[in-house]
Amino acid sequence: MKLKEKLKEKIETERERVNRLLKEHGDVKVGDITIAQVIGGMRGLKVLVTDISYLDPFEGIRYRGYTVDEVLQKLPKPKGAEMPYDEAQFYLLMTGDIPTEQEVQEIIDLFKEKRKVPNYVYKVLDSMPTQARPDVMLAVAVDTMQQESVFAKAYAENKITKQNAWEYMLEDVLNLLPKIPMIAAYIYRLKYKNNNQIPENPDLDFGGNFAYMMGIDKPYDDFSRLYFILLSDHESGNVSAHTTHLVASAWADAYYSLAAGINGLSGPLHGGATQEALKWFQELLKKLNKIPTKEELEQFCWDTLNSGQVIPGYGHAVLRKTDPRFVAQLEFGKKHLPDDKLFQLVSLLYEVAPDVLTKHGKAKNPWPNCDNITGTIQAHYGVDQYEFYPVLFDISRSMGVLSNITWDRALGYPIERPKSVTLKMLESLVQKDTTAKVWF
Repeated sequence: MKLKEKLKEKIETERERVNRLLKEHGDVKVGDITIAQVIGGMRGLKVLVTDISYLDPFEGIRYRGYTVDEVLQKLPKPKGAEMPYDEAQFYLLMTGDIPTEQEVQEIIDLFKEKRKVPNYVYKVLDSMPTQARPDVMLAVAVDTMQQESVFAKAYAENKITKQNAWEYMLEDVLNLLPKIPMIAAYIYRLKYKNNNQIPENPDLDFGGNFAYMMGIDKPYDDFSRLYFILLSDHESGNVSAHTTHLVASAWADAYYSLAAGINGLSGPLHGGATQEALKWFQELLKKLNKIPTKEELEQFCWDTLNSGQVIPGYGHAVLRKTDPRFVAQLEFGKKHLPDDKLFQLVSLLYEVAPDVLTKHGKAKNPWPNCDNITGTIQAHYGVDQYEFYPVLFDISRSMGVLSNITWDRALGYPIERPKSVTLKMLESLVQKDTTAKVWF
């Protein structure tokens, strides 16, 4: 497999970099830790490493050094499609290289070969309670397939070493990732379309086949490709990525690790943001019963903020500009759904909200993030079931987290095990109690 051969070459180089940093510069300080960071969820604390993506406050997300615009321009596309192959994005995340048409085709062919889901998975899904959440069903499906893990089997047979662990992890990743959109589409049709399933189309790619199995016409296939690329990775500190990494750091296989990440994404402060933004727009449109003027929308924003509420999808923990992922979806919407009333609200809010938030003065970043617009476009194509949105997020994020844990094993990163302190110890530190030094 050419992908594996390329990774072998790159891994040797990257291992040398890691070893040199540890051996020659292991005592170099990266930054000082404050009590606020210890108590405040480690926000902004530089304690993780990944080359897969980096979030620049003023440029937005970079995938292997490439901006969103560069990725969408440079990656190969299916014939006649607007958006690149998701398989090309996976290749970029995994290797750091923009793939050739031939390299992408190898991944496409491999994914088609690997994407058949075992029948026992469907039987498990069919047997679950009708009220089960879609993301719970996806996590169960992934965990159910853990018995397929090549990594787990090799570990049980004492075949795994620190040097070859990545090869078994890669094999699991290549077996697992292509199945995720297949399972997701099945769950959607099971829960919302009376279990009227649509068989896969063997001629279609990762994103195209997902749209086909969902039963949604073009250009939903291109929006799926776009969305899966845009949300494919977001550094390593977000809950879903960090959870996947944390579990994998104990040498759990890809199935256990991804299922944990799916569960992590379920929280309303992480995977639930899309539905909150869509709900806000729907309620606004229902209340006004029309597309408001700029002045009316501006007053509504002020009323929202003055009542102590927030404008969903605006602001970001790191970004200090409009999220490029929002812009990419906005351009898609302008082309394909300009007359959609909810989309018109999104566009108008973009003209109004930043100025209101700036004058309000409490938002560090008055610009929209990708969550503000995603739900509106999904709803336009009929995917308006709030609880399914985390599953769409899971499909996308799987590409990044599975790439990351492959590289974690390749570079020999150890089990994650930070140290805890007590509140009394922190209070003693503030009081400059010399006995506290014994504990730190």
